[in-house]
Amino acid sequence: MADSTTSDRPDRSIGGRAFSWRSRLALGLFLAVAVVTVWVTNSALTDRFTQNTRNRAELRLALYGGNLVSELRRNSIVPQLLARDPTLLGALNSNDFSQSTQRLISFVDEIGAASLMLLDKDGRTVAATDRNRLGEAHLGTKHYIDALRSSGTIFTVSEREGVGYQFIYSRKMESNGTTVGVIVVEVDLQKFERAWAGISDAILVTDSTGRIILATEPRWRSLTEGEALTREPPETAIQRAIQATADWSALPPDAYVKGEAVMRVASRLPFRGWQIASFTTYASVREKVNGFLALETMGFAILMALAFYALSRKNALRMNFFRMESAELRALNQRLQREIAERERMQKSLDVAEQTLAQSSKLAALGEMSAAVSHELNQPLAAMKTYLAGAALLLRRNRPEEALSSFQRIDDLISRMGAITRQLKSYARKGGDQFSPVNVGDALNSAMSMMEPQLRQRQVRITRTVPECNVRVLADRVRLEQVLINLLRNALDATSTVSDPAVDVILAAGETASITVRDNGTGIENLDQLFEPFYTTKRPGDGVGLGLAISSGIVNDFGGRLTARNAEGGGAVFEIQLPILSEAEEIEAAE
Repeated sequence: MADSTTSDRPDRSIGGRAFSWRSRLALGLFLAVAVVTVWVTNSALTDRFTQNTRNRAELRLALYGGNLVSELRRNSIVPQLLARDPTLLGALNSNDFSQSTQRLISFVDEIGAASLMLLDKDGRTVAATDRNRLGEAHLGTKHYIDALRSSGTIFTVSEREGVGYQFIYSRKMESNGTTVGVIVVEVDLQKFERAWAGISDAILVTDSTGRIILATEPRWRSLTEGEALTREPPETAIQRAIQATADWSALPPDAYVKGEAVMRVASRLPFRGWQIASFTTYASVREKVNGFLALETMGFAILMALAFYALSRKNALRMNFFRMESAELRALNQRLQREIAERERMQKSLDVAEQTLAQSSKLAALGEMSAAVSHELNQPLAAMKTYLAGAALLLRRNRPEEALSSFQRIDDLISRMGAITRQLKSYARKGGDQFSPVNVGDALNSAMSMMEPQLRQRQVRITRTVPECNVRVLADRVRLEQVLINLLRNALDATSTVSDPAVDVILAAGETASITVRDNGTGIENLDQLFEPFYTTKRPGDGVGLGLAISSGIVNDFGGRLTARNAEGGGAVFEIQLPILSEAEEIEAAE
């Protein structure tokens, strides 16, 4: 017993040293993962929040720009309307302006302009919504001179001391071909400056020369953007560098406004080359990133505290756990051995089942191919029998030349049967088709020729519509004729009980080549199962239900689609749609 106790102590000592080494390694890895995670999170969130801030700034800028342009365009039509006002024209002609000011005041609220002024031909303000401006002289102003020189509405931006920039639309007023005055409309764009004053972004609008005409900072007006941004920089380059790197989650700034790093977003306004720009601080980005990083750091600290607590508990329960684990492992080993034996038996049964299923699949494929060969060769054999009977009759009537024509058709049918068997082999392999440009009209004529004996026997009225131009597709002609013959034969079978059977064959060319076969038979009962193999409505011995399934597969191989529907007036309509072959594709296919 003493030896056993002594022998256990070194094991516990070694285990304790090994556990301590693993703990230190795990702690180091945890700290490394925490640092990398915080760094990656900082980078990803900074990019994300910065992009979100930029997107919001661009959206606000588009809204502000749209409002500006809308206000300018809304006021641009006002001078043209007021220049035709008969009351104002009458006042200019009679020099009686007692009611003119009141009339302009009645317009200004509805228009929403800053002010309206009526100038006589000497440039004197004779009526105005702001009565303090009555009597002002505008003879040498740009908006007055340009309006007299132009036959349209003139837009002018002028600076007025103590007020800022004025945005003026002016237009001369004529009476009987004589200029009698000028109507002036001042656009109220300062209201946008007042609205922008309540936001944290700095906004400026520049004209086509780069001069600032609207801004949230009044001191920026009449300056260029570069001059405005350098008015209040940090005192030294060192301070600028310190401010740019003060927050390690900030991105490189686009510019500085009042010494603060900002993001610049600019947009061109669809009005006289104006531009609008906004400057958004990175403060919100830094706050969001730092807040998330603080939560993440706290989470890692909590995880580390929990890890230390778990390690301390684990040392106390380690030996008991080992003993219990040994017993569980022995029981688990026994269960695993039983499961392995059971799985081996199941694997053997599965192998037998797979072999049986493979053999059944082979038999099913063999039966389907046999039925397909029987179905596809039945039509040429029937045609050969008809041609042989006709040739024998022609020989008895001493008409050998016509009999030779029948023999030639029989020879063509034999070649066609060989082609069908080759195509059936290709169909079974599902690959290796060699397509070439095919004239759909020629293929349709060939199929109609193949069906000629059956058409003569049944006396079916055939209506064929083919465009004058050639319709070419990339396909295999033999297989395409095979599909057309199947559809024609189905149409003949569908009209067998109709007193006046008729079949319409229409070839049309649009975005795709469309071949339509329509009959006046009884229609289709089950459209859902129509293209499934071995589905047929014919009597036993008349068909096995493979024609439409094979035809649909052939058309799909050509990159097209075969559809069916019931016609409104009765009967069935089958439509083949194939991609039309362009000239470039035809040259490429020929090469």
